[in-house]
Amino acid sequence: MRAVVQRVAWASVSVDGETVAEVGAGVVVLLGVAAEDTDEQAGRLAGKVARLRIFENDDGRFDLSLLEVSGGALVVSQFTLIADTRKGNRPSFTLAAVPDLAEPLYERFCAALENEGVPVARGVFGARLQVSLVNDGPVTIVLDV
Repeated sequence: MRAVVQRVAWASVSVDGETVAEVGAGVVVLLGVAAEDTDEQAGRLAGKVARLRIFENDDGRFDLSLLEVSGGALVVSQFTLIADTRKGNRPSFTLAAVPDLAEPLYERFCAALENEGVPVARGVFGARLQVSLVNDGPVTIVLDV
């Protein structure tokens, strides 16, 4: 399971020009689910995202977590994060979980993040999405479990 976490001032996701979810200050999480991923990994990754210290304290140092700043998370499923690009120029997605396996793990991750106390806005699983955001910093962190 891989997450690209971007600290944002705001973000939204749209389907066919209609906004379906948005978040103020907090993070956008692009979540890739691999075929061998488990519920345990989804829960562990959610805890890591909730406690990741990427927000600045009064001294300008990364010392505060999403929980400590009362930020929200916009979580978007993105199977392309599991691309294998070791051979040739065309990415292979054979390591990515099929939708029937990936969607429950995506939902498990979102639920675990909510259980940590983070308000979660969701993209639409499997839809073609347009994500708009203002990356704050910019700050972008890649997490793997």
